[in-house]
Amino acid sequence: MSERVMATYRWRWVALAALLLAEAMNLLDSTIVQVATPAIRADLGGSAADMQWFSTAYTLPFALLLITGGRLGDIAGRRRIFRIGVTGFLGASVACALAPSVGMLIGFRVVQGAAAAAVIPQTIGLIRAMFDGEETSKALGSIGPVMGLAAVGGPVLGGVLTHADLFGSSWRAAFLVNVPLSVAVLAVAPILIEDHAPARPSLDPVGTALAMLGTALIVYPLIGADTAHLSMGTWGAIGLGLAVVAGFGLHQRRSAGLGRSSLVETSLFAHRAFPAALVTSTLFFAVTTGLMFVVVLHLQLGLGTDVRTAGLTMAPWSVGLAASSWVAGAYLVPRHGRRVMFVGLATLALGVLAAIAVYHSAGSTGYPTPLLGALGVAGLGIGMFTPSFFTAALKPLRPQEVGSAAGLLNAVQQLGATLGVAVLGSVYFDGSRSGSPGSAVQVTFWVAGGLLVASFLSTVLMTTVSSRIQDHPSGSKEALLDLDS
Repeated sequence: MSERVMATYRWRWVALAALLLAEAMNLLDSTIVQVATPAIRADLGGSAADMQWFSTAYTLPFALLLITGGRLGDIAGRRRIFRIGVTGFLGASVACALAPSVGMLIGFRVVQGAAAAAVIPQTIGLIRAMFDGEETSKALGSIGPVMGLAAVGGPVLGGVLTHADLFGSSWRAAFLVNVPLSVAVLAVAPILIEDHAPARPSLDPVGTALAMLGTALIVYPLIGADTAHLSMGTWGAIGLGLAVVAGFGLHQRRSAGLGRSSLVETSLFAHRAFPAALVTSTLFFAVTTGLMFVVVLHLQLGLGTDVRTAGLTMAPWSVGLAASSWVAGAYLVPRHGRRVMFVGLATLALGVLAAIAVYHSAGSTGYPTPLLGALGVAGLGIGMFTPSFFTAALKPLRPQEVGSAAGLLNAVQQLGATLGVAVLGSVYFDGSRSGSPGSAVQVTFWVAGGLLVASFLSTVLMTTVSSRIQDHPSGSKEALLDLDS
């Protein structure tokens, strides 16, 4: 064992802390900026659609480049790509904080999302390279609590920092907070062990380009659109985007048939359970991210609260999510399995209905104090669903498929977040323009409830097919053939 590997072994828990901090920065950046969005618009101007782009300009490139980022780590070395990504994230964060206009801020957010896509896929591989045996499980198990802490702290920190207006920084502090965190990660990065994939894949630039083009054609016309009266041009762009996505699927199948490296592992689609899981992930995270965006907007734009109050209002949501996620992962999922997903969906639906009732009774004036309870219930549902969902989605797969599946599920999660902000944000803005913000937020929650019903149906399909595969007497491979015939 080399001297550098020995040194890394002695300091591996410090290295782990740096990797976890890098993971947390992604979630912090998303939630902090959502809370600060109205303050950004008040300072830089811009339209309602620009407010949606402050979030989606980050999550969209992050989703589309996540798998490619993982491939770059396999090819060029995970430590090298990790350091490049963190450096890019640091530079983009500073650029966002100094942005003099809406257009430049959105552009720098795109760079920030692309940099995050280079960072996040490397963390699990680097953890596996540094730890052995039971220590690997302990190290990987620490990701959940850290992300839970980031989920709790993000909205509150965003509200407090923006409200404090330190040295006149206002919303810019939401980006500057990434500077000391990134510097700390880069300071520790040299002790990380360089790690490559045993069999290095090649990139799929054509597949990446098709995925980006198709998704952009679908998402772009939805941002700021009149969702009640979509134009023929909007429908045409969405239809063209769906056609490009279909072309992406054909390209992936052809690449796999020719033995070339494809962006997506096509064997994952050999049965219906995994595609159903992708649909479920897209719908579920569209609901959760979109609702968080709308709640924060309505508090500041509709009810006139300050940014600190908006951030603190989301605390029950975040605390409930973090607490129930830990309980579900540690106790409920091992005992009750996939049933926890449906309990989580039902709890989230209860929180959504409770929020609608609160908004209905509160009207358009005054701070709706009972909303705190409704958001807490919704957070409990989200936390129960998430660990049970990922466990159920990955369990039927073969070991060699799990890594690719996890990357694709994370990418679809970010895509769902992008669509949630685009669709639910547009519904809220449409309602606010044509009526009152109070009625607009109720309509938005009803639309989210409809998406939640669709998520429930796709979850039923996902678990039904998965159960048939696992219960097949001839084993999973034969079951897949039977189910698909």
